[in-house]
Amino acid sequence: MGITILQRASVRAGAVATAAVLAVGLATPAAAGNGHGGGGGSGSTDYQLTVMGTTDLHGNALNWDYFKNAEYDDSAHNDVGLAKVSALVNQVRADRGDRNTLLIDAGDTIQGTSLAYYYAKIQPISRTVEHPMATAMNAIGYDAAALGNHEFNYGIPYLRTFEKQVDFPLLAANATFDKNGRAAFTPYVIKTVRPPHGKPIKVGILGLTNPGIAIWDKANVEGQMSFGGLVEQATKYVPEMKRKGADVVVVAAHSGADTSSSYGDALPFPENAATLVAEQVPGIDAILVGHAHQEIAERVVTNTATGKPVVLSEPLKWGERLSVFDIDLSFSRGRWSVQSVDASVLNSNTVPEDPAIVSLLQANHQTVVDYVNGVIGTSTEAMSAATARYEDTAALDFINYVQAGAVKAELTGADAALPVLSIAAPFNKDAAIPQGDVSVRDIAGLYIYDNTLLGIKLTGAQVKAYLEKSAEYFKAAPAPGTYPAASLTNAVTPTAPNGTPDYNYDVMGGLDQPLTYDIDLAQPVGSRITGLAYGGVPVTDTQEFVVAINNYRQSGGGNFPGVTTAPVVYNRQVEIRQLLIDWVIANEVVDPSVFSATNPDWQLTSGGTPLTVTP
Repeated sequence: MGITILQRASVRAGAVATAAVLAVGLATPAAAGNGHGGGGGSGSTDYQLTVMGTTDLHGNALNWDYFKNAEYDDSAHNDVGLAKVSALVNQVRADRGDRNTLLIDAGDTIQGTSLAYYYAKIQPISRTVEHPMATAMNAIGYDAAALGNHEFNYGIPYLRTFEKQVDFPLLAANATFDKNGRAAFTPYVIKTVRPPHGKPIKVGILGLTNPGIAIWDKANVEGQMSFGGLVEQATKYVPEMKRKGADVVVVAAHSGADTSSSYGDALPFPENAATLVAEQVPGIDAILVGHAHQEIAERVVTNTATGKPVVLSEPLKWGERLSVFDIDLSFSRGRWSVQSVDASVLNSNTVPEDPAIVSLLQANHQTVVDYVNGVIGTSTEAMSAATARYEDTAALDFINYVQAGAVKAELTGADAALPVLSIAAPFNKDAAIPQGDVSVRDIAGLYIYDNTLLGIKLTGAQVKAYLEKSAEYFKAAPAPGTYPAASLTNAVTPTAPNGTPDYNYDVMGGLDQPLTYDIDLAQPVGSRITGLAYGGVPVTDTQEFVVAINNYRQSGGGNFPGVTTAPVVYNRQVEIRQLLIDWVIANEVVDPSVFSATNPDWQLTSGGTPLTVTP
């Protein structure tokens, strides 16, 4: 069976030429030799190495949507999961020759699905309970994996347990122990590949994780580990790998290609720095990019010091794609040297799931399916998050109501008298609570991240500044009228060159009284919040509030103003998703009339006139 190659470009001797390859099966792109590995006889001096890569698997083992209780599907008909990846890998190995291939990953492996959550919180992995992602990745035969920021979501001890369960090294050259400055994880690995002729080839694989871990998982890493810049650590380790004989250097970087930082200048190192690494660090041949959830079949970056091309590829997310780097080498004067690198991405929806991986994980999968489909309560009305990005919805009101209630119940002294607000983001527009029976997966779909809850104190001025920051999510609407949602949301900003993600837009609501405001999109960014009132009374600059907020946001995620230095009045390390589930179990009935006003608490306007927004 042939493999569909979505895009391909060739880089030869520093020149860039574009080529299109249709769905004709995998053809060996090496210019020299009569087959893979330079099969032109024992005297051949050419060889082709293939390095495959995945990234941002986020707990997707099988092609299954646990929130919908159905096979995964989206508008582009993508498929997900390691079972799909395995089928692609098997075909590449069959075509290229197993001995001529390596397989790596660029991080964010153990968080993101109900499967991952179950084996972190419900039945945590241990000496006797193996993580399904470890089981699958070991069976597929990964050679190395960089750590992503979400690897730290469940704490360092949990990550160490996962590290012991995988048969390959977890790499993070820029993660260091605070106590002594030494590497906290293996920085790199050098793999030996034995071609049919010439001496063995040494392939150096450097792993780089994201500096933002220091912000996003501050509660888990502060005082234990620090996370330096990608360029700085690559500059240190690439020459070391070369000194140890690396003929080829491949980087697995959990950092996007388009240079930017969602945390602004809160850290001295950029969040997305893969292109900077390619440009500024000599000696790198290819970079497997992660973190940004983008599809980049191939991007060629010129190293400023050497003038040589460095090839980047990012295989989207969740196992939807597999990056394939074909690295052509030549043997001369006793050493191998890289002559060219080609990159492409393969689509998981072109192959069936590998039945061996499906069988291996079937028991884990069924356990989680049974768990998420368990009925925990009922709802008097249906609630949907489909429009939560641009209009007030009961679905986000529910999250804010539960969060604010949990914080208020723990306040003491003078803080107990303060009004309590809460923030929530439209994480998942597909989330919906049905009328009638409510299951674990219904609630879990509302809150797909593993955040914990905190309570902080903000003034009225800080609340307004926070909402102004949130309103950057919207594009301008200079006149009243009807607008498609896509023309108003996900605005491009200096810190979000690909558009502000939904998770960096927050809706704020009150607990005992409504917090009401308009977002006037006819006004410039920074001056959009109008009519801000609590309980119908205008909010003053000096008024004090307690705000229920998640740990990602409070630690600086999204670079919202005022939150990182605000006094913390509640921090029980309670996970918000589980808080919502426990609330439904305890209360049995979800009644939107209790927490969602008939009139919207906030609305989009242009010049004071409400806008009509269509999906």
